[in-house]
Amino acid sequence: MTPRRRWTVNTVAVLFCLVWIFPVYWMVNTAFKPRPEVMTATPVFVPEHPTLDNFVKAVTQQQFLTNLTNSVIVVACTVLASIVLGIFAAAALSRFRFRGRRTIMVVILAVQMLPATALLIPMFVMFNSLDLLGTYLALVLAYVATVLPFSIWVMRGFFVAIPAEIEEAAHIDGATTWGVLTRVLFPLVAPGVIATGIFSFIAAWNDYLFAYTFMQDQSRYTLPVWLASFTNPHTGTDFGGQMAASVLFSLPVIAFFLIIQRNLVAGMSAGAVKG
Repeated sequence: MTPRRRWTVNTVAVLFCLVWIFPVYWMVNTAFKPRPEVMTATPVFVPEHPTLDNFVKAVTQQQFLTNLTNSVIVVACTVLASIVLGIFAAAALSRFRFRGRRTIMVVILAVQMLPATALLIPMFVMFNSLDLLGTYLALVLAYVATVLPFSIWVMRGFFVAIPAEIEEAAHIDGATTWGVLTRVLFPLVAPGVIATGIFSFIAAWNDYLFAYTFMQDQSRYTLPVWLASFTNPHTGTDFGGQMAASVLFSLPVIAFFLIIQRNLVAGMSAGAVKG
């Protein structure tokens, strides 16, 4: 690549990054502004009188800690269930041969292609008939149903990439099928487990529609629904408080991704070395 072309590519990449990061910057910028600076007609790109009042207002809301607890419980259960179910389903579809295996794979792919909103009404009717509306179980089942097909397909790819000779060698050494799965195959698909964990975490943490529809009680809402509480039909939207709440809402996702990303790279590097 010539220096001129490299400069052009780098310039375009920087412009794309600036366009992508500007909304994030504006969210953080607004979070530190007092209300007069937020509501001014002239954009204020740097807060003239930065304040933490918006953050204090956000965390002292009556439902904040309750909704945060709800989000943590639902997300933790969703990630755990999607990983456990996905890893066993992926192992079965990739290492065992049985009738209907291809049909199951096609069905899983078809379900993955469906938009989540298409499942909203059927799930609502089903949960209502089972008297599950307003429970954590309903929300966890809804999230697992939407992320499990992706989890299965991702982890199946990792299982398929493992040479069959490794499994055969373990059997020759006297390992049972369960021993091969738990001691040989599962450690090798750790990067896939981490990738599906990230996807499941983000999908469950950011969802608004399912949480608002199925929980039906403020004490059971999750944080995405809590963010909507900064809009009032009488007083309007508290943009400063809402942006401060959005910053707080984004921090766990960023922290989780940074921690897991390090483990993901380490796992992929370990899997590339024969030991």
